Amino acid sequence: MRYLSTTVEVEAVPRRVQPDLPQLSVDERAVNVVWPSGTTSKFYHIWLRDHCRCPSCFHEQTKQRLVDTFAIPNQIAPQKVEALPEGLVIEWPGESPHTTHFPWDWLRRNAYIGPSNRDGSQLTFRSSGVGAASQSYSKVLWGSSIESAPPQVEFEGVMHSDEALLQWLNKIDQYGFCFVTGVPANPTETEALVRRIAFIRETHYGSFWDFTSDLAHGDTAYTDIALGGHTDTTYFTDPAGLQLFHLLAHTAGGDHTLQGRDLGGQSLLVDGFFAAKLMHDVYPEHYQMLRSTPISTHSAGDSDTLVKPLMRGYPILQHDPVNDDLVMIRYNNSDRSTLRLPEDQVEPFYEALRCWHNILTDKQSEYWFRLRPGTAMIFDNHRVLHGRASFIGSRRLCGAYVPHDDYRSRLSVLRINYESPEGTRSVWEDGV
Repeated sequence: MRYLSTTVEVEAVPRRVQPDLPQLSVDERAVNVVWPSGTTSKFYHIWLRDHCRCPSCFHEQTKQRLVDTFAIPNQIAPQKVEALPEGLVIEWPGESPHTTHFPWDWLRRNAYIGPSNRDGSQLTFRSSGVGAASQSYSKVLWGSSIESAPPQVEFEGVMHSDEALLQWLNKIDQYGFCFVTGVPANPTETEALVRRIAFIRETHYGSFWDFTSDLAHGDTAYTDIALGGHTDTTYFTDPAGLQLFHLLAHTAGGDHTLQGRDLGGQSLLVDGFFAAKLMHDVYPEHYQMLRSTPISTHSAGDSDTLVKPLMRGYPILQHDPVNDDLVMIRYNNSDRSTLRLPEDQVEPFYEALRCWHNILTDKQSEYWFRLRPGTAMIFDNHRVLHGRASFIGSRRLCGAYVPHDDYRSRLSVLRINYESPEGTRSVWEDGV
């Protein structure tokens, strides 16, 4: 069977009838879509054929590809393309002609990016949404002023209502953190709260932790010293996604006259995306250094543990290699391994690192607050840095990691159920 064509018929509804309809042109390699804004997206024929979502090419239930990518001829070309209000329609040649349909909004969202769109002049963050009818959830960047109105939800709501659970996850997605009030101050209810999102990730610290400053593990988290802003598990190939803390008790120990602020231990959050944007806009050379320089990290405090990532290191500011979005802050200066860099990069790296530290520790970046029993705090470890002041007495916390992919999965499914008109999963969702 040959899927070759030397002539292509192009049809489009006249622009005077459908003024917002994209315009098409076709060459021997691609379909060019000119959007009403005037921008053009190129879609190669082989890509279009490979992404057909008809029942014979894409399994409706499993959402897995059925088309044999490697049976598609290299020089395949459509015999007809048509611009209709509902989307692009393509007829492919062959003994049994095949028709493919692409909704316009899906094509626009999945248009691959040309080099001209990756000049680094703007810093972008991945927005989230599912399907054409979904709302747009752009990131809300924040500094110390978030203290006046931090995002929060009620425990009873998120435990008994999926709509309230969606509101909770939306806040985490937008702000990178959220408080949950009214949580019973015990490990059982706290663990149940975490499991409302997804399963708990097992690490060398265990699954669900109930810990204090007893050095049960060889990590400064298990001490009473101050910790600067950092992200956790930078030494994992896939760092922990969401992290939850719930302070169960903070007592003065032998000195019962101390209470409240006198005990210390105030908690710190810093929006890493906010800090990154400031650095990108004001100190672009330093930003470029931290996004391009891989840093080795490790965890070696326990006698039976030596964790190092699969690669020799990852940059502090990690970007998506395709669309250039900033997707992860991977920073813990305490866990940084021996620095190995080319000779001419050593001093520039330390200059960039010092600049990053100054931005993180500026009063306009730091949000300080006190954790109290009954209020849990969850944050996106890929975005938000956390820390604490030193403390005295005994502090008992519980915590857990939730894998980032599973949190995103839960959020996407809830958005489909409550925000799409049909409330059903479509084969045209983002990333599917």
